[in-house]
Amino acid sequence: MMITSGALPAKHKREFLVQNCELRQWEDIEPYFKELLERKITSAAALETWMHNRSELEAFVSEDLGWRYIKMTCNTEDKTLLESYQFFVTEIEPKIAPYSNQLNKKLIESEFLNQLNPDKYRIYLRAVKKSLELFREENIPLFSQIQNEQQKYAAITGAMTIVWEGNEITMQQASLLLKSQDRSQREAAYKLIVERRAKDAEALNALFDVLLKLRHQVALNAGYANFRDYMFDAMGRFDYTANDCFNFHESIRTSILPIEESIDAKRKFDLGLDLLRPWDMDVNTDGMPPLKPYKDATDLIDKTIHCFTQLDPYFGECIKAMHQLKYLDLDSRKGKAPGGYNYPLYEIGVPFIFMNSVGTHRDMVTMLHEGGHAIHNFLTHNLELTDFKSTPSEVAELASMSMELLSMEHWDIFFDQPAELRKARIEQLEQVLSTLVWVATIDKFQHWIYENHNHTPAHRTEAWNKILDEFGSKIIDWTGLESVKNNMWLKQLHIFEVPFYYIEYGMAQLGAVAIWRNYKKSPEKAVKQYTAALKLGYTQSIGEIYAAAGIKFDFSESYVRELADFVSLELKKLTA
Repeated sequence: MMITSGALPAKHKREFLVQNCELRQWEDIEPYFKELLERKITSAAALETWMHNRSELEAFVSEDLGWRYIKMTCNTEDKTLLESYQFFVTEIEPKIAPYSNQLNKKLIESEFLNQLNPDKYRIYLRAVKKSLELFREENIPLFSQIQNEQQKYAAITGAMTIVWEGNEITMQQASLLLKSQDRSQREAAYKLIVERRAKDAEALNALFDVLLKLRHQVALNAGYANFRDYMFDAMGRFDYTANDCFNFHESIRTSILPIEESIDAKRKFDLGLDLLRPWDMDVNTDGMPPLKPYKDATDLIDKTIHCFTQLDPYFGECIKAMHQLKYLDLDSRKGKAPGGYNYPLYEIGVPFIFMNSVGTHRDMVTMLHEGGHAIHNFLTHNLELTDFKSTPSEVAELASMSMELLSMEHWDIFFDQPAELRKARIEQLEQVLSTLVWVATIDKFQHWIYENHNHTPAHRTEAWNKILDEFGSKIIDWTGLESVKNNMWLKQLHIFEVPFYYIEYGMAQLGAVAIWRNYKKSPEKAVKQYTAALKLGYTQSIGEIYAAAGIKFDFSESYVRELADFVSLELKKLTA
């Protein structure tokens, strides 16, 4: 796909599906699955053609689901959009699953399989073989039920608002109040936010109990002792184990947490406080007003294009193409699902970015983060198979988190005042450290949840607080806010909607720091390596992709400390 200024990319011409194919009912696509299943394959070349045809069908189906999900999250109050998504989940996906399993068998049992290029297909084929091992007919309705239950989280949290000075505002908008220089205002806003979340704590706990039971049954059906072990295989974690995750937790606790606590201690001193409270964590300690890197969504888009262009002109063209297609929904509004995402659309090759921006520095970083995912999608669009483009999260998040740090060298586009630019960079590096600590906290909690699947909500709260105390800063005073701590995990979307998809952020954050360190030494070389790694999609192992980016896939204490020391040194340069 070539992108030129002012031009939109063209969708690939279909070779297998009719050009005007639409998915209104199962009968619209079932003939394609049947044809693939019944086709006689007479050579290795014919097998590859069959694989390409299957990939085209999968791209079409994936994109159809994508649009249903995008439209639903953009407006959770429109029941027809929810019903459209639920129709796919309950009526289409359950019918696809058996065909996918049979097509996997057809591929693996083909007499021509050994004639395919082993280097080209080894990563893809190991995933197909694992999928065959995991498939259970009885799990199909459970997956549909799980997906429907998961969507209740967005509906519950998307409806959360508070009333501030007579106006109803979203939780994202309310978070801006925590940056106020007026401490009493911060405290009042904080308490309104946590009180509102507490109102739905019981409902969210009940929802999670339902999900926990369903997920454990899926694991049992597939022959696993618990959902954690099942998910490690289902997510294709071929390149590391649960023990590696435990090593990651410990490395973060020993190497990152002490730096985090030193930053909190400095915050307490700079604010002149006897006690550092949770509502003191977002305010600028230098008395500056909250950073305002852009005026509105249009300004955010324009500045992002300019910033990306400074790194590589192609990066800027990608965001420009998305803007021209109106594939950017950035503003926060009532009824919109919380969070942010970049949704790959494999047929057209242009992804969709969704977020809830309210004008903050964090929103700017979210745009750059999701923009990194988008660039990744553009760079992999011309890979032959859809599965080649579907990268594991450890790689996908490397693309996005690296973009946050690489783009930081050009943030003067967002901040024309040196003091603001300096402040923004300090906030970003502090966020890198806090992200690593929070990721370790959430991931360790998820291991406990699924290793102890028979727990009660009370046991879950007890375990959460124990882990939170282990990774939480001892500088922050939580006196009188114990119930708030109990509910903190409920705001983590991933636990509800994409279980175990979280430690990847931590692994990728370490990788992003390493890429940024390379960039500080040789900008052009680092960007070339970053681009080369992303272009691989998922045609090599995670370690090989990281190596292509010029970095290591390593969670050892020595390596984590090395990267932590680098970030700490860069912070000292900014605060000197």
